[in-house]
Amino acid sequence: MQRRKFLKLGALGSAAVLAGIHYPAKAFDASDLKIAKIRYYAAPGYNKPLFNQARGIVEIETDSGLIGIGEGGSNDMIRQVAEMIIGEDPFRIEHLWQHCYRSMFYPPGREKLHALGAIEMALWDLKGKALGVPVYDLLGGKTRNFVECYATGFRNSTATTMEGRALDCLAAGLRCYRIGPTGGNGEEPFDFYLHSKKTIEMCEKLNQAVGGNGNWAVDLHTRFDTPEAIKICDALEKLEPYFVEDIIRSENPEVYRTIRNMTKVPIAVGEQFGDRWDTNVLIENHLIDYSRVTLPNTGGITELKKIMAIGETHYVGIIPHFTGPLSTAALIHVLGSSSPTRCMIELAGGVPEYPTYFNADFIDFREGKVYLNPNPGLGVAFDPGKADFLFEISEPTKFPHPYLLAPDGSIHNW
Repeated sequence: MQRRKFLKLGALGSAAVLAGIHYPAKAFDASDLKIAKIRYYAAPGYNKPLFNQARGIVEIETDSGLIGIGEGGSNDMIRQVAEMIIGEDPFRIEHLWQHCYRSMFYPPGREKLHALGAIEMALWDLKGKALGVPVYDLLGGKTRNFVECYATGFRNSTATTMEGRALDCLAAGLRCYRIGPTGGNGEEPFDFYLHSKKTIEMCEKLNQAVGGNGNWAVDLHTRFDTPEAIKICDALEKLEPYFVEDIIRSENPEVYRTIRNMTKVPIAVGEQFGDRWDTNVLIENHLIDYSRVTLPNTGGITELKKIMAIGETHYVGIIPHFTGPLSTAALIHVLGSSSPTRCMIELAGGVPEYPTYFNADFIDFREGKVYLNPNPGLGVAFDPGKADFLFEISEPTKFPHPYLLAPDGSIHNW
């Protein structure tokens, strides 16, 4: 055994004995593994063509047979990113992310970020499994015992009214019940004046039913223009919503400089955004109170941690949008190892999804809260026989892109 590797393993072993921690017999050095194959599967029965809720499953297999799993992306984007990392060292997660992000010259659009996020998620899962530790330990260790949840709808309720469903949601232990605006879901034309009034009335009824105290929130869904959006916010200021989300369209984040000066409601924005450059102007300038960015949409676990660090600097909380089931499991590792005091996970319908192609206990959900999974990696076992195989990548791209390194070996723009 090489002296360097022997010393490294010896140091790990000594530290483990002193700390009472039992590491696996084989601790992988970074040079031990190479990415050999990347497979992509479709979630059976799921064909919703929304990138922000993509459910495709990525498997990254090393030359040793070790496998990590991720979720998200689309066929063409997964294929492009996968071809760029075949033969690479899977432990160099940040390095590979920078390579995939920079080496096509144009910065990735949001659709490619979702694929990059799925690949990067699988790399973290693989590394945790290789080292025998949960991903949250690799990210700094637990900072909270559980992560609070909020619900959009509550499928376990038998109530026939919005107010009844909200009360059932809170009684089940969830922190907050979230609603959307009225109108806009049928063939009838959307009347801004009518539905701004109806949305205000609905929020007033909900607030009275649940007793304020941040027990409810509303998503305006970028549906209104500025006059009606501000009219709604003006009416909600005297109430106590946890947040008001997506007050206006997201293409121009700078518009929130105007919105922030026109309302005092807690503002949440971010589900349509990607990496830290997307949301930076909102956080840096204190234009929002909560970021709604999620996985895999940000481009990965590391990128989400960076966004949260920016948010912590400016006292902006994190309340990720609901996403695929594996990505929800990954969010628990990220939020459970990060510092912001205000954070929640959204659950569509108020309960996690448990697809049959994952182990039944991959998300620990109890009394309206999600608890950190202590099993290695993301704590999720994938049965590919229960998903729909799409393709496998085992060869690097035939059109290699510039791979420019700075003198210290880090990725540099070309």
